[in-house]
Amino acid sequence: MRDILPDLRARCADGTPFALATVVAVRGSAPRDPGAVLAVDARGQVAGSVSGGCVESDVYEVAREVLAGAEPRVVSYGISDDEAFGVGLTCGGTIDVLVRAYASAAELADLARVLDLIAADRPVAEATVLGGDAARTGARLTVRPAAEGPATGTLGDSGLDAAVTEDARGLLAQGATGVQRYGAHGRRRMQEVSVFIRSYAPPPRMLVFGAIDHAAATARIGSFLGYRVTVCDARPAFATRERFPTADSVVCAWPHAYLETTEVDSRTVICVLTHDPKFDVPLLAAALRTPAAYIGAMGSRRTHRDRVARLRAAGVAEQDLARLASPVGLDLGARTPEETAVSIAAEIIQHRWGGTGRPLGALTGAIHHGGPIHDGGPIHDGGPTHHDGPTRHGGPDGPHPTAD
Repeated sequence: MRDILPDLRARCADGTPFALATVVAVRGSAPRDPGAVLAVDARGQVAGSVSGGCVESDVYEVAREVLAGAEPRVVSYGISDDEAFGVGLTCGGTIDVLVRAYASAAELADLARVLDLIAADRPVAEATVLGGDAARTGARLTVRPAAEGPATGTLGDSGLDAAVTEDARGLLAQGATGVQRYGAHGRRRMQEVSVFIRSYAPPPRMLVFGAIDHAAATARIGSFLGYRVTVCDARPAFATRERFPTADSVVCAWPHAYLETTEVDSRTVICVLTHDPKFDVPLLAAALRTPAAYIGAMGSRRTHRDRVARLRAAGVAEQDLARLASPVGLDLGARTPEETAVSIAAEIIQHRWGGTGRPLGALTGAIHHGGPIHDGGPIHDGGPTHHDGPTRHGGPDGPHPTAD
């Protein structure tokens, strides 16, 4: 959604009706994750993508039908390995796509409010019914954190609204997206209604400490990966905007003091590149007390041994030391700051998904690892199912669940 946010906001602002196709589930490998969208407006103009090309034409036709008045619906596409390869994709797998229209002034205004929140990096989740006898496909509920007000809209039943609101707030807190199933009136442990919950959490943070050349390269790749990057150093001559133009913010402060006063959550990654005990020991002692997803520190193996000894002497517990990725990065043979930044980014991705860090050609089995993607990414089903395709399946139950 974020990649075509300006297009969608412009359509809402000028009152142009459009249909929105959203990937809501993936089984096996696929080119786009749940949450990817394609918009088709009343003029036939297209923005976005749900498959990278292999099923776009059919999705376009479905979107035109829905925009012309057909009911919202979920369509499934099996993308065979041969078909995928033919359009430059070597994926296979199956995707489920929800197609619904935003045609009335009220619908466009309601969506515009959600898009404004996303543009402002304010947390918000959208819950949309995918199918089931107890609710209308396409019904929407907008959910914000409890402190920011009640949910708006309805899925057609107050009990279902309450259950979905609770779950949506839980997913939003994690920055995760997925499909939940409910019984009539929101009953748990039932499978009658499928609801796609899409979280739009603010981008996760990357905190880079140490204003050196490696930090500049790490900040660049952090921004590329979608993090909101802060570079911090205590030296005014080094902590300057000119040296870190891609960072979202540059802070001149003692690293540990800044860390103790800034927000760190379970999606934050911390890269300690200070390489100086007077900075990195108090900084790492503070970092290891946070819920950060990843904490890495640069240095040689001798530096690492000395650093760990100092941290133990400072009272850091062994279970906390076990969280420290040091020396930082994967073994790629990196030499330059840019190559080192790739090594660090690779370890962050590996840590996030539980990958092996080994060459894919040396492994067998699924390429994509399961588990939640934060900042609004998917919770994959992760199975190896493949269908011949691209064929469209209009099963009444919509997609399989992608979250418990």
